[in-house]
Amino acid sequence: MFAELWRDDRAIEGLPIRLVIALVVGVASLSVMMNTIGGLDAMTVTELDVAPEPEVIEAEETELTLTVVEPDGEPVADATVVVSGGTATLDGVVTDRTGDDGSVDVDVDPSLGPNQDEGTVEIAVKPPASGGYTDRRANTDILVVADD
Repeated sequence: MFAELWRDDRAIEGLPIRLVIALVVGVASLSVMMNTIGGLDAMTVTELDVAPEPEVIEAEETELTLTVVEPDGEPVADATVVVSGGTATLDGVVTDRTGDDGSVDVDVDPSLGPNQDEGTVEIAVKPPASGGYTDRRANTDILVVADD
């Protein structure tokens, strides 16, 4: 019985052509799916950044204008801005929501440690729920310098 199976080579007659056909059909299907996924705008997200004004402040109470922007510079409304101490110290965390023009005014009172000439205040953004926005990259920090 095993001798008969050993001499039987009919099982591989159609195998190579079937593999080629399966490969071609698979590549074509994958190409169609990738084009469909690439064309969906709902699956893309836009990275946000913050444009602070001024970018350099002294270690004293200061009003900042923070504008949340898209990569092309368009302002984003209804984003929550979170201002916290980096290497400069703040008394607490300051949060506020941007208006229709994408900006918000916040008051900060940073302080520097002894023998510290400069520090930073960090800004984070919680994007609005609608719009497909994200804030994964670091935003522009505000430089705090010692007042003379």
